[in-house]
Amino acid sequence: MPIHPDLVPGKLNWDDLRFFLEVARTQRASGAAKRLGVDYTTVARRIRVLEDAMGTLLFDKSRSGGFTLTAEGQQLVAYADAMESTVQSACDQVANTGQALSGHVRIASTEGFGCFFLAPQLTRFRAAHPHVTVDLLPVPHFVSLTKREADLAIALERPERGPYVCTKLCDYRLGLYASREYLASHSPIASKADLPDHAFISYVDDLAFSSELLYLERTVPGATAGLRTTSVIAQYFAALQGGGLAILPCFIAAQQPALVPVLPDEVVVTRCFWLYCREDLRKLRRITVLWEYLRAAAEDNRALLAGESGELRLVGDT
Repeated sequence: MPIHPDLVPGKLNWDDLRFFLEVARTQRASGAAKRLGVDYTTVARRIRVLEDAMGTLLFDKSRSGGFTLTAEGQQLVAYADAMESTVQSACDQVANTGQALSGHVRIASTEGFGCFFLAPQLTRFRAAHPHVTVDLLPVPHFVSLTKREADLAIALERPERGPYVCTKLCDYRLGLYASREYLASHSPIASKADLPDHAFISYVDDLAFSSELLYLERTVPGATAGLRTTSVIAQYFAALQGGGLAILPCFIAAQQPALVPVLPDEVVVTRCFWLYCREDLRKLRRITVLWEYLRAAAEDNRALLAGESGELRLVGDT
């Protein structure tokens, strides 16, 4: 049933709506409490106050299922989300009328790209814009922008639907790498026909968060991975210790002289990264500036991303 103004006996408090949004996004009062920096009882109390003010239940609550939106809650979340976006836009316009850029941005990315590429670039970005705080989430799983887990995302796959602005950030190549010690102590590799005799390091297939990561069997038929992990960084360190051959992004492996490309002309995988954010956030000045900064960083590092260089360039370097 629609939420009618006559059903609102008390005054709505924006802070209560903010608590409501976090519970709706996490589906747990404990999860909302962690994101808001308060305790569980504060979140539960705020939800009760809001439900009393609205004169209706907003969540079905259970120990096993957490907080599930009711029909009235689903209706309210759309309005509250729009209000949050409006408040953010207003604050952005007021705070950034001067020269100094300010505010907070949370950016999610794949693990390897976040650690080996974005972290150095964002350090330079922060130096240029010290009043902007940045959360970097380099995680081996998808992050939901709809639930406001991040403001910007760099992902392996373009979102198929949703209120997003999306652009292709860059292509990047992966190659086969091994440590010098491994290659010196194992049989020579002259062609792809020699590869099945060697140990490989790869992903745990059924736990890979994207099918774009399952390239070992397609690239090297018959290869067997003796060590599997959900983390590309773990694969990198295992290969560095001589644990076997690994298909790694060139922007990671090419920066490490101890790793040697194996059959670089024969074993090549090309993927791309997509940069996207919610439509209502794209016009925020801090988002716009960081968006263009990331595109400039990718453009400046086309050689590294393509495996043609082992040097990471920071935006502004000559």
